[in-house]
Order: sequence, then structure tokens, then C-alpha cells
Amino acid sequence: MPVQGRVVSLAVRDALAAATGRSCGYGAAPVAADKPTGAAIPYQVLYPLGGTASGPPFGDSNGDGRMVYQVTSVASTAEQAEWMADKVRVAVFGKAAKGGYATPISPAGHTVMEREVEKEEGVTVTNGVYSWIARIILHVTTPDS
Repeated sequence: MPVQGRVVSLAVRDALAAATGRSCGYGAAPVAADKPTGAAIPYQVLYPLGGTASGPPFGDSNGDGRMVYQVTSVASTAEQAEWMADKVRVAVFGKAAKGGYATPISPAGHTVMEREVEKEEGVTVTNGVYSWIARIILHVTTPDS
């Protein structure tokens, strides 16, 4: 099965919200019903930026993908934006005491093999709203059935 972008994106969004304790929107600001904190600032917005797929070759049922995401931390102060970006960084890249990552990203039918930072742009402010942009890359595979 080829990598399904939406399935991976939803898993990333859910992992960010659970690990940071703040709501994460999918391509837009979270709404009041989003868990755990609704649309209250600070929050994150996940933007899927596409990726590249490889495989499967003929006769092989699995596929691999390199998925690129932008995580924008939105806040009311520069300090709060950086704090939220720190929480995102720990959520995505923090290590568990026994090895591996502390926060699982578990898309159904997929396995996240590797995580990396593409870049971070730091804090910006527009109309009194502060944000911090980070781009992450996930290397994903679909295991054999």
C-alpha cells in the first residue's frame, strides 16, 4: 500500500496535541471543540507540505514516503511562541529513557521510521499575533501485510 498522507497527517496532529497539552489545527486554527484546549492561545497548526513517495516495485505491497510538515506555534507573546515551539520540538524529537522516541506517531497501517528537522524560522509577529515556524520531515513506510 502506498503512504497515505492524510492518515499520517492526522497521526501527527493527534500526537502533537497529546504531547504538548495544547490543541493542534489541521491546516487552520483549532476550533472551540478541538481537544484539549479548543481555540485558546497558544496552539499549533499543522500544515502538510507534501512529500515524495518511493516504491512499491511490481509484486511488492509496501511503499515508503518522505512527508514534510510545517508546525506553526501561535501565541500572544514572543516568549509564549518560543515556549510552544520548545514543546513541539520535545514532542517530535524527545527521546525515551529506554531508547526510541518519547512521543509515538502511529498512523494506521504505517510506521514512522525516522524524524528530522528541515528548518526553524524563529519568532515573527503580525498584527500582534506571534508565531514560530518549524518544518519537520517524517520518513514513513507501510509494512508488509
